[in-house]
Amino acid sequence: MPRGADNDAHGGAAGRGAILAAVCLAALALPLSFSGGAVATPAMGRSLGGSPEAMSWVTNAFMLTFGSMLMLAGALADRLGRKRVFAWGVGGFASCALALGLAPTLAAVDVLRALQGIFAAAALAGGTAALAQEFEGAAATRAFGALGATFGVGLAFGPVLAGWLIEHFGWRAVFLTGAVAGILALGFGVPRMRETRDPHAGRFDCLGALLFTAALTAFTCGIIEGPGLGWRHPRVMALLTGAVALSLAFLRAEARAQRPMLDLSLFRYPRFVGVQLLPVATCYGYIVLLVLLPLRFIGVDGYDEMQAGILMLALSVPMLWVPFVAVRLTRGFDAGAICGAGLVLAAAGLWALRWALRDGPGALAVVPMLMIGVGAGLPWGLMDGLSVSVVPKERAGMATGIFSTMRVAGEGVALASVTAVLAALVAARLREVLPGVDAGSLTGAAVRLATGDLSEALLLLPGMAPASVRASYAEAFGLLLDGLAVITLLCAAGVLAFLGRKPSPRMEPQTLKSTPCASGSSRE
Repeated sequence: MPRGADNDAHGGAAGRGAILAAVCLAALALPLSFSGGAVATPAMGRSLGGSPEAMSWVTNAFMLTFGSMLMLAGALADRLGRKRVFAWGVGGFASCALALGLAPTLAAVDVLRALQGIFAAAALAGGTAALAQEFEGAAATRAFGALGATFGVGLAFGPVLAGWLIEHFGWRAVFLTGAVAGILALGFGVPRMRETRDPHAGRFDCLGALLFTAALTAFTCGIIEGPGLGWRHPRVMALLTGAVALSLAFLRAEARAQRPMLDLSLFRYPRFVGVQLLPVATCYGYIVLLVLLPLRFIGVDGYDEMQAGILMLALSVPMLWVPFVAVRLTRGFDAGAICGAGLVLAAAGLWALRWALRDGPGALAVVPMLMIGVGAGLPWGLMDGLSVSVVPKERAGMATGIFSTMRVAGEGVALASVTAVLAALVAARLREVLPGVDAGSLTGAAVRLATGDLSEALLLLPGMAPASVRASYAEAFGLLLDGLAVITLLCAAGVLAFLGRKPSPRMEPQTLKSTPCASGSSRE
């Protein structure tokens, strides 16, 4: 049946509008679950107790399964049906959110968050694929622009909404809000959505998917457990060694697979390599702050959830408008130069934030946080379009899949690694001011502080004034921001080097003007 006729059968423009609204509602719940969950973590720790590792998994479990399952979910959507996978994803996400609202222990929260990440991947992959079938041409550009803006709204207002909900109803309300969004999406969007499949979908690279997920899981577990157990602990060494071995096995399997999950030949395109640096930069220069700053403001500096959420607006609100400004700038400037300039601005903001937070958060932190948000927002609005415009058109689907996986999986890896580095820096600083304290107590206190738990850290450091502990933490946090600024600057240099060059007619396609697109969407 022609697309237009089928659309008419499902309610025409009104039906497509309902489908778009349903996918956007589901998409709104994803960043809310990420940024709102970070704000809720200290309250969850006070309510349920638990180790620092268990608190870290509240966010890391979601990001790990979300990132590792995104490509598999996209393949299942093509084979089993986009509507079916979207419905499964949204229904499962909402069910997990309801269960999180009743979770009795932090361990139960962590397990449910891992399951929620799997369903979130299905919802995003199925939803974006369904939109690609319902809209085309200028309508598709507007639809995916609306989806991208929805992600921005979730990132921007997730912290302050979570703070308000926690202040008035408790932390469980944060997850129940996501359940409401999912139920609404199921109720009026899914019935109007038509089922579509790819009749030519081939075998999926199951071995590659399993090896990739196993390697990512082993690495994340090792990084999270390292600060508490010690980097030479047999379990930590086994996890990290296993991650390396599994990664090598994954690369070997992909080189031999007929339909690989990761087409290594795409990395022969220098501009494609440059695009992969963009999510690395935004993960380390922006995304990790969406988690670390609320933990600091609430758990160490003593802000309540609402105050922390309001302060976080300086970091997140630029995502509402800067990506669209970036697209307009491509009319007169090269996209690679815009991305590189944005990363340089973000790095400058990270360095300025280091000094603004030296004596605690306050009004001085607003301008540096705005600089980081604006700087990260410039590549944010361009990198989805760049990911497909720097490779031949017939390979756009694979390029989008690789980029989306790098983006989402990289967020979990960045968060785990940065938290581990912060714990190590705090431990080193405490060791300088308390040379006679037991090493185990110092390490335990450092891990607690890295996850925003000042009260438990003080119990491990009897006799040390809270102000001294905060000062040691602030110094370590400043060193961490210096490191994040260096990473962001190095990525900026790589982006300018790879994306700044003109594409060779024999090696790469001409780069098109970029348009904002929701993360993970494939327009193949």
